Amino acid sequence: MPLIPNSTYRRYPLFIDGHFESIFPTVFRKVKGVDYERERIDTPDDDFLDLDWLDRGSKKLVILTHGLEGDSRRHYVMGTAKLFFENGWDVLAWNCRSCSGEMNRAQRMYHHGEIEDIGQVVSHALQCKNYEQVAMCGFSMGANITMKYLGVHGKNVPEQIRSAAVFSAPTDLKEGAEVLDLASNYVYRKRFMFYLKKKMEAKNAQYPGVIDLKNFKKIKVWKDFDDYFSAPLNGFKDALDFYEKASAKNFMTGIAIPTLLVQALNDPILPPSCYPKELCEKHPHLHLEITKHGGHVGFWKPGKEFAWSEERALDFVTQNR
Repeated sequence: MPLIPNSTYRRYPLFIDGHFESIFPTVFRKVKGVDYERERIDTPDDDFLDLDWLDRGSKKLVILTHGLEGDSRRHYVMGTAKLFFENGWDVLAWNCRSCSGEMNRAQRMYHHGEIEDIGQVVSHALQCKNYEQVAMCGFSMGANITMKYLGVHGKNVPEQIRSAAVFSAPTDLKEGAEVLDLASNYVYRKRFMFYLKKKMEAKNAQYPGVIDLKNFKKIKVWKDFDDYFSAPLNGFKDALDFYEKASAKNFMTGIAIPTLLVQALNDPILPPSCYPKELCEKHPHLHLEITKHGGHVGFWKPGKEFAWSEERALDFVTQNR
């Protein structure tokens, strides 16, 4: 499809750069009136997934997937959930393993390329309720997961899944890791690493000796973390093997439903390879919208109840049903 020109997003005048647009909503945005009902389902490997529902008995469902070290209560998930619910949709905001407030049981955890869990979430929703239309929305890591799932399964995704809208997708994990190592991105790297270290400590307590926590002292760049922890814990040979098999860019050609990919030019943690203009120009189902501003999962203005990205997602999936 042609690239979407003339995006309607306009930044708040006082948001001076992509860092500000990314961080300000995380710190100051509060979404009220979202009262999930939690459901826990078992996985085939004796683990569990926690699903948070907004159920109004609709025939339409949107499935929301959060970002790295996020969860269903992040502002961007709750804002999307509230907007869709108010417009007649059921909502399923699921939490990746270890992200729901309780450490998962299995030796493994979650990662950017895990699509078996989202596949189980989709199947469970369709088995439990008679949905006629399903849309998928993902944010950052969740955007990568969503597009990899759609790309791998292609025309074999359940027929109820009609469209998807994803935002700030790190579709190239290798180059994305290198961007995180930039001095300008220290605050993101420090925050992610702080929480991931805590989870590695908790996993090591469950399975002593499976990972070597002393390797944290050896980490110089983000790839080191993936070599020492992400790869071995999740069954990959090394970081490069993980990047190759998890990056959505290697699977996006297989997407067979209308899918909107929104990337901001001033996103501080996305490399140029995450803006696949050439692919989307030739692809019959991929719609690429590049905004001048927005930061990383930003797109929000103080005083507005909903972010532009949330309204854009609803508009896109409504038009593609």
